[in-house]
Amino acid sequence: MGDDRPKGRRRSQRVLLQVPVLLWTDGAKGGLQVQAFTLVVNAHGGLLEAPLHLVANQKITLVNPSTEKRAECRVVRSDGQRDAIYTIAFEFDHPNPKFWPVSFPPIDWEDTASVTNDDR
Repeated sequence: MGDDRPKGRRRSQRVLLQVPVLLWTDGAKGGLQVQAFTLVVNAHGGLLEAPLHLVANQKITLVNPSTEKRAECRVVRSDGQRDAIYTIAFEFDHPNPKFWPVSFPPIDWEDTASVTNDDR
């Protein structure tokens, strides 16, 4: 099945949002839980910082401690180390916009810069 989105177009609006989350891994040694913080989120996943090196396609579970919502995810990318902190791109197994404490605008909203006074 092909992707009909124009090149470079995201599946959902990104939001800069720092949310503390618990990150769980299932490993051969019984798994691990660490505290992490999101940097960017969207309905399909996001970007977070965690003190844990993960690999692409690794399965993880995120828990939002304030709502107790859980989401199954997979690691898309894990970059470098800065003071033992890794930047991890992840995506939900299924779109999950209600995991985050924000409302995402409809996909067909235009850039606000193109709105004129006549449009209001």
